[in-house]
Amino acid sequence: MTTVIKVGGARAVDPAGALSDVAALDDDGEDVAVVHGGSTAVDDTLERLGIEPEYVETPSGVVGRFTDAETMEVFEMVFGHLNTQLVAGLQSLDVDAVGLNGVDGKLLHGPRKSAVRVVEDGKKKIKRGDHSGTIKQVNGDLLESLLSDGYVPVAAPPMAGADDGDVIPVNTDADRSAAAIAGELGGTLVLLTDVAGVYEDPDDPDTLIETVETSAEWTALEDAAEGFMSRKIMAAEEALDAGADEVVIADANADEPILSALDGGGTHLYQEALQ
Repeated sequence: MTTVIKVGGARAVDPAGALSDVAALDDDGEDVAVVHGGSTAVDDTLERLGIEPEYVETPSGVVGRFTDAETMEVFEMVFGHLNTQLVAGLQSLDVDAVGLNGVDGKLLHGPRKSAVRVVEDGKKKIKRGDHSGTIKQVNGDLLESLLSDGYVPVAAPPMAGADDGDVIPVNTDADRSAAAIAGELGGTLVLLTDVAGVYEDPDDPDTLIETVETSAEWTALEDAAEGFMSRKIMAAEEALDAGADEVVIADANADEPILSALDGGGTHLYQEALQ
């Protein structure tokens, strides 16, 4: 079984513990793939360059980044830097890590969305010039080849966007990228974030939802999730639908964050909850 770990890009997340756990799993002979985000670092870089990050709301109420051509250039630069840093961190722990983005080997492939539906001032509009995409295919053969040869893939957006016969790098959500990879590999997905899991009351850490195994519990989970956590639940559902056997949402800053998550920490979501 493969464990797919999504390392978050929030300012409050320190990847050191996750990298140490990846090294421990690798040393035990476990197959591990890492996926990382970095939207916070993109925003920080845009700010230093004097570019205002732009976020839009879809008609369904989901808030996401609008990625124009200029932002896409920054996105590629920042994610490339973060990927190299994580690979170097793992190499320093004697893990034979290999950095990839979604364009490499068409690891993450799907159509580009050049226009998006948004809501501005209460009105629905079409906003053009976007560089984002929807993952439709994962190159599982590439990942399986690396894993079988003893490598630890470290993957991230951008994805390979199909655009009138061309392939161009486009933005896609890192949680959903991890979900697509976990579904393709049929493994366990660990989504590391800056809280201990999903809380029944988002303001009360003592209300942690530990397991979700029924449809009623899934409904309660969706009702409890707010803000960024809603996107993680969306990714978790996509992972389970695609073939992942379990998704764990857990604290990246916990002691041994991955090992403790696999040992029962965090919020555990199972396929039967979607049936």
